[in-house]
Amino acid sequence: MSPQHAHWRLIVSPPADGPANMAMDEAILESVTAGAEQPTLRLYAWDPACLSIGYAQLLAEADEGRLAERGWSLVRRPTGGRAILHTDELTYAIIAPSTDPHVEGGVLASYRRLSEGLLLGLRRLGLEPRVRDAAPLPLEERADPVCFEVPSAYEITAGGRKLIGSAQLRRQGGVLQHGSLPLSGDIGRICLGLRFPDEAARQSRVERLRSKASTVEELLGRTVAWEEAAGALRDGFAESLGLKFDEGELSRVEADRTDQLVRERYAHPEWTGRV
Repeated sequence: MSPQHAHWRLIVSPPADGPANMAMDEAILESVTAGAEQPTLRLYAWDPACLSIGYAQLLAEADEGRLAERGWSLVRRPTGGRAILHTDELTYAIIAPSTDPHVEGGVLASYRRLSEGLLLGLRRLGLEPRVRDAAPLPLEERADPVCFEVPSAYEITAGGRKLIGSAQLRRQGGVLQHGSLPLSGDIGRICLGLRFPDEAARQSRVERLRSKASTVEELLGRTVAWEEAAGALRDGFAESLGLKFDEGELSRVEADRTDQLVRERYAHPEWTGRV
């Protein structure tokens, strides 16, 4: 079947906690890579709010006491990158075999290809997004603990500020790219769950982040419901990649594997504290 008429599975998940969301993405990656399920677009939300840290990010950069005070949870992603506070947002996950024409060719090539779907989706909401070029970030920016502080190669900006942060994992013939689209709220509140030497440094970072990143609501001047944003991204990916989506859900194997991954990895202290 040609890429212009490829059928992918669409999973629209109810809100879940951090460990369950990361476990679902990995369980789907395993089944898709094995050929047991179609390539998949998953759209989801988080409940409760959760700080996710990258695969190799230092746990010490998160302030677990402050997170607990606010009822925010903590999870380590299987993908790289820096910290993201998942709340009032839409998260997408694209999962496909590495041989699929929509994700083949390496990380940057697939980022560029998939970014077209994100751009079309955001335009459907009334935004005027742009893609950052592939120039490498300065070293001091790459070391920053906050994902939305600076855009990386082929990530999405609007109004001169970062809007979508994404990360990609390639493992044993499969590709997982997931990303976060903030819909509303204070983009600087992530700093309330991170460690800083003092409150002045924390507030300085909040103000800097507010100047460098934004939300859909702030840019459009109106509230965008999760369902509207999800429909826009779905249609954007369908148009840009030439896909037809078949609505589905986790298979029994994927659901059982999700439960196992929650217990043994994403909710386990040894995984969270691995770095």
